[in-house]
Amino acid sequence: MYARPFIDSLDFAGSGKQIDTQVPFAELPRLLDVLDNPQGILHYTLQGGLDNLGRPVLDVSMTGRCQLRCQRCLKGMDYAIQHEARLLLCDQAGLDVLDSGMHMAGHPDEEEAFDGILADAHLDVLALLEDEILLNLPISPMHDSGACQVAESESTRKGEQHPFAVLEKLKRS
Repeated sequence: MYARPFIDSLDFAGSGKQIDTQVPFAELPRLLDVLDNPQGILHYTLQGGLDNLGRPVLDVSMTGRCQLRCQRCLKGMDYAIQHEARLLLCDQAGLDVLDSGMHMAGHPDEEEAFDGILADAHLDVLALLEDEILLNLPISPMHDSGACQVAESESTRKGEQHPFAVLEKLKRS
């Protein structure tokens, strides 16, 4: 069993700490629901710091290969995870400002756009990674066009007539 890392997000960001490690996809339970199999390793780096206005941020970088389930053929398909994000640590009021689409008070000329998360003294790093992955996966993953074959029905393979062929004959008469 993999030990889940927890951090005090404000302390982690304020002191510029870093985690650079990997985790098996099998240790990310919410992600298992969308994977075809739990094989594979996610490499991630979590770097604390301050943005150009002195606000605490977490920089997340993840790479890995997993197997999603193609929604066309229902078979496994390789999917490369390569994601980077800068997350602004906020209190609830700061999150409300970010959610409303407004800039933080006193910083109307801010050039960087951030996603904000609630600052937490006991932040589950793996839950954060899962959130970032799940938010960035395709809604309906599919192989490239022509790369997968939708399974033919048993009757078509045995040379039997397709069940809707009778309707085609009726349409012609």
